Amino acid sequence: MLPFYPAFLAGMMLVVLADDAFTFLFGWEFMSLASFALVVSHHGVAENVRAGLVYLMMAAFGTLALMLAFGLLAAGGEGVSLQALSFSAMRAHGPTPLAAAVVLGLALLGAGSKAGLVPLHVWLPLAHPAAPSHVSALMSGVMTKVAVYGFIRIVFDLAGPPAWWWGVPVLLVAGPTAVAGVLYALMQTDVKRVLACSTIENIGIIFVGLGLALAFEANGAPAVAALALTAALFHVVNHALFKSLLFFGAGAVLVATGEKRMGMLGGLIHAMPQTALAMLVGAAAISALPPLNGFVSEWLTFQAILLSPDLPVWGLKMLIPAVGALLALAAALAAACFVRLYGIVFLGRPRSAAASQAREADGFTRTAMASLAVLCLAAGILPGPVIDALQGAVAPLVGVRMTGQGHLAWLSIIPVAEGRSSYNGFLVFVFIALSASLAALAVHAFGSRAVRRAPAWDCGFPGDDPLAQYSAESFAQPLRRVFGRSLFAARETVTMPPPGDMAPARLSVSERDPAWAFLFAPLGRAVSALSGRANAIAHLNIRNYLALVFGALVLLLVVLALWA
Repeated sequence: MLPFYPAFLAGMMLVVLADDAFTFLFGWEFMSLASFALVVSHHGVAENVRAGLVYLMMAAFGTLALMLAFGLLAAGGEGVSLQALSFSAMRAHGPTPLAAAVVLGLALLGAGSKAGLVPLHVWLPLAHPAAPSHVSALMSGVMTKVAVYGFIRIVFDLAGPPAWWWGVPVLLVAGPTAVAGVLYALMQTDVKRVLACSTIENIGIIFVGLGLALAFEANGAPAVAALALTAALFHVVNHALFKSLLFFGAGAVLVATGEKRMGMLGGLIHAMPQTALAMLVGAAAISALPPLNGFVSEWLTFQAILLSPDLPVWGLKMLIPAVGALLALAAALAAACFVRLYGIVFLGRPRSAAASQAREADGFTRTAMASLAVLCLAAGILPGPVIDALQGAVAPLVGVRMTGQGHLAWLSIIPVAEGRSSYNGFLVFVFIALSASLAALAVHAFGSRAVRRAPAWDCGFPGDDPLAQYSAESFAQPLRRVFGRSLFAARETVTMPPPGDMAPARLSVSERDPAWAFLFAPLGRAVSALSGRANAIAHLNIRNYLALVFGALVLLLVVLALWA
């Protein structure tokens, strides 16, 4: 695994440094192949090999879509050449409106498959649990953002000025992605799989901001487009911070206990207090709770959504509030998801011997998590400098930049107008710190100093089994019954022993991914059937081969004639 890690880093850096399509695609494919090798590093497990193959197929599909997009952009000039593959040449001539629309769709497919947009997300819940935790942190926190960069580079930079409707397909995909991602996460019981599905939700939030930026820029509101694009880029930075923190915490738990299953954990706050504190910061940040960084970027996105009534297009006036409602639902479900994750893993009592014997992570891991937690807090209480730093990327893409925020009094941010909305993360942090400190002082001052310990009330049962606590499945049961039955075909099967039998009752839960069941599985069967039929070509005689080549040549000549 060791040589592929720096190769993975090199591939991602090559993508963002590329100034022509060939270098971009070479870096993109190099990044995909290196990350595939990292995903299958534990290749002795069959499930890991399957995850790697699914990831590789999705990566190949994304590369093909991006290759076609760059081909259309390069063909907008006098012809396709090495010079035409440079980004400066693509900007100079620009595609036709029809070609630009096709490029938008191809970019959404190519970058969306790597980022994890629904329904192209199927590799994420498989690859992230299979990869080592530090690789998962890099893939989820950084690689998916390279995909976001690819989309921005093609659509905002190379495809020319957007049409009024360009934001519509992006928003139609992004809103359901945010909700579906967090619902996927609520159905999972593997810690790393929960985090992987949560990445889908956050990618949806980022693409909501990008869709808003396209809609506002195309309809003559560049200032609001700058706000929406800033919100998307801010969330890119935020997700890289708190998702890396959470994957590092999941890796620390895995090393300490050997378990990823939430049902085998619990009570780790006593054995791993520093890891628990860092994970609490990450869980609060990804749940968009102030004064942490996740709140600021989502708040900025909602500020842009609230300005949608000023748009001249009625379709966007109706679509954007609906996407805002989906975003609000996703935010609420994300809070429930990470209350579930943190509570089951760190609170209560250990559910297994491995959890009860856990030890704190090593110093390097704790330092990495503490550094990321501090950055999450710093970006939340000092968002103005971060917003100002992002304007160097925002201004070239939409033509204007947000008003400077770093100089405002009391470290406030005012994204639109002072009389409309403002936020001060520093004052919120001070208020929370003072309130918590005063509450703690009051408890110590007026509470009894005597300590009394007694067994917990067990409803009259003599047993004291930690398995009687809430489980990950039971915590998510109400949401699973509300959403899971219709969206994921979730089914609960209860095995109840007959009277007098002391065997425990059993509850088993099954669900399916509709994207896999209705799109990729039938597509896989069709490809398998076609490839089986194509095997007959291997048994043709020489005359049939010559006829086949002649027919293919005639077909290509007809296509060239029609193209000319």
